Amino acid sequence: MAKNAATASATVTSSLSRGTWWKWLGFVTAVWVQCVSGNNYTFSNYSDALKSLMGLTQLQLNNLSVAKDVGKAFGLLAGLASDRLPMPAILLIGSLEGLIGYGAQWLVVRRAIAPLPYWQMCVFLCMGGNSSTWMNTAVLVTCIRNFRRNRGPVSGILKGYVGLSTAIFTDISAALFPDNPAAFLLLLAIAPAAICAAAMLFLRDFPPADGDSGRDEEEEEEGRCFAAINTIAVVIAVYLLAFDLAPGVVRGAGVAAISAFVAVLFLLLAAPAAVPVYVAVKARIARNSKLDLEERSEPLLHAEEEEEEVEKEKEEVVAVAGDEAVVLAVAAAAAAAAAAAEAEAEGKRRGPRIGDEHTIAEALSTTDFWVLFISFLCGVGTGLTVMNNMGQIGAAMGYADVSVFISLISIWGFFGRIGSGTLSEYFLKKNAIPRPLWNAASQILMAVGYVVMALALPGSLYIGSVIVGVCYGFRLAITVPAASELFGLKYYGLIYNILILNLPLGSFLFSGLLAGLLYDAEATKTAGGGNTCVGAHCYRLVFFVMAFACLVGFGLDVLLTVRTKKVYLRIHMNKNSKRSAAAAAAAAAGDQTVKS
Repeated sequence: MAKNAATASATVTSSLSRGTWWKWLGFVTAVWVQCVSGNNYTFSNYSDALKSLMGLTQLQLNNLSVAKDVGKAFGLLAGLASDRLPMPAILLIGSLEGLIGYGAQWLVVRRAIAPLPYWQMCVFLCMGGNSSTWMNTAVLVTCIRNFRRNRGPVSGILKGYVGLSTAIFTDISAALFPDNPAAFLLLLAIAPAAICAAAMLFLRDFPPADGDSGRDEEEEEEGRCFAAINTIAVVIAVYLLAFDLAPGVVRGAGVAAISAFVAVLFLLLAAPAAVPVYVAVKARIARNSKLDLEERSEPLLHAEEEEEEVEKEKEEVVAVAGDEAVVLAVAAAAAAAAAAAEAEAEGKRRGPRIGDEHTIAEALSTTDFWVLFISFLCGVGTGLTVMNNMGQIGAAMGYADVSVFISLISIWGFFGRIGSGTLSEYFLKKNAIPRPLWNAASQILMAVGYVVMALALPGSLYIGSVIVGVCYGFRLAITVPAASELFGLKYYGLIYNILILNLPLGSFLFSGLLAGLLYDAEATKTAGGGNTCVGAHCYRLVFFVMAFACLVGFGLDVLLTVRTKKVYLRIHMNKNSKRSAAAAAAAAAGDQTVKS
């Protein structure tokens, strides 16, 4: 009996690892896609080149940044396609769009062609912005479906690497070709296309296993793997942060130091590939252990035959108890079926409850969706304004090199994304704390960051960049799993892209109109037809208005927390009941083995 129990345990372990290593390989390629899909946030790195080359005012330049964010509005197409096209096709569309959009900008900045008309530049910027929606949709939808019991960590890791991507692009560019925006744009065009081509081979849907057998072991294994990838991501972020805080150490040390920096960075980015290798090796060890156990158990067959009579008597006793258990189970199943039928009939009359699967029309007809939508606008719309205008904000405050601020927002945005996913998942499982409560906290902190930047004290831009980056990361990473929990996974790709409409909408309202008009009102004209503004007053009113918007978002997030409290309590109880049932089953199996 002990041998049989050990064999069963080996079988479970083998099935868990053998069936998931390919899924983990897909997740690692998804991480790499996210490392290059944040190119949409790098506009400040080359915006000054476009402004001077095309003779633009700040309002015109900001409207160019709005054009790239409008590309995300067409992410609805990616959401619709996610339920109809295979993931490789979605990745292919995104990579080709990025190659064309950023390739055209590269030709203009490199002066290989004459500056294009303003409307054509808007089109190419829009294509570049839209490319990331196809890549993000492919990896998020696939990975959340594949790891549906760990949505928080999945969202945090993937969104975290998107946050790091801006710093990765910026620091590689600063190390290899500083002050060369044309080379930077070429990198934005080529790198995503190459990575997506590799991801097309491995990223695919894996349906969940039937039944609850082995779920606890699988969840524990997933937790260990996510922790490993999280650790690698933190090491990458710290490595990039050290480069940003001491740029002269590497840049001034010669070609060898620069090459070493880039080589180590590439090794760190490749490190997550160790996870699927670990899972595959574990699967092979488990299979070999099972075969060895079966071979060793063969000599015991004769002894088992001698004990067969005793076992038969025990089985008769167990059968009697089992019959009673079956009767009770049938009665419980009948009651559950009746309750489910009644609940289904009630649901058809009233529509799905929040937390159930929603169609697009059903989700859009709920108050909760629009509360989430508007609060998301207040957070990401204002944060995106800082990212789009950081080049001009830094110049107005007297900084010659603003790349450090762009990279700081990216790196601390990573910490916000990856930390929020893990924290929200932990406290949901432990205390049933709704995810929207974390969004509310981030809105308050973001408002503080804007006030700090408006005061323009020494070092305030460094502090504000860190705060805005962390809070922007929180908002993105929390909203992704929250939307799937409140409205379901069936139409999640489209629901996610409807929420992402806040990026172009927020960019238009806060960056294109608010920041652009107020900056131009304070600026003086230059000889080339553009304008410039120097001083804290250039963006002070912009920061105060965005701080007020964050306070509005805070109120909406608190409201959503109250309205969804029962949903998250139900999720909390469901997670704990499954864990308790698995523990009870394991204990019962152990007791039966000891008695035998």
